Amino acid sequence: MPITDLVAPEAILPALKVNSKKQALQELAAKAAELTGQNERSVFEVLLQREKLGTTAVGYGVAIPHGKLPKLEKIFGLFARLDRPIDFEAMDGQPVDLVFLLLAPEGAGADHLKALARIARLLRDQDIAKKLRASRDAHAIYSVLALPPATAA
Repeated sequence: MPITDLVAPEAILPALKVNSKKQALQELAAKAAELTGQNERSVFEVLLQREKLGTTAVGYGVAIPHGKLPKLEKIFGLFARLDRPIDFEAMDGQPVDLVFLLLAPEGAGADHLKALARIARLLRDQDIAKKLRASRDAHAIYSVLALPPATAA
């Protein structure tokens, strides 16, 4: 499953200005709600509930907040490069500046997990992360995300 199946060019925020994890989740929920037609509060609550189970920061400055929504029709992704890194309570203690939000329909099951694994693999690749951090606009970021895995490595 290519990342471009999960995230559309309009679902890329090249320089999101936030000061905290909560603010980041609020901004991402607002944009996701706008693009999916979902209720912003519902999206935010789902993300907050997931964070209460444990941080979605996976290390190396990357976080993958995610959740399931009953009325969502298909898996939806949103990518944000933060204007400056924020504390996301990562296990490695590193601040986060690359965030990939993933929302899935309630019954997505294995597809949700496959999408999470695919995103984690991509963003853990230090070359990809470096390119994403160097990209200044949505088009450039989308181009990096769209690279086939072999070329990306």
